[in-house]
Amino acid sequence: MEHRFTAVYEQDGDWWIGTVEELPGANTQGATIDEARENLKEAVVLVLEANRDLAEREIAGRRVIKEELVVYLS
Repeated sequence: MEHRFTAVYEQDGDWWIGTVEELPGANTQGATIDEARENLKEAVVLVLEANRDLAEREIAGRRVIKEELVVYLS
């Protein structure tokens, strides 16, 4: 499944810093912008997996309904 986010990169001295506007906590750095891009992809996956694990623990043993939520932003 494809997800799209807004990555923001800023050069800080010899390093590139990467963050994701829509996902606080997803950030990284790299010696090159390409390295920062790859590292940021990995950071996004890790943050999403951690959030999903926390959510699953919160609802464990409870009666819930899970469904896909589609939102279109302009």
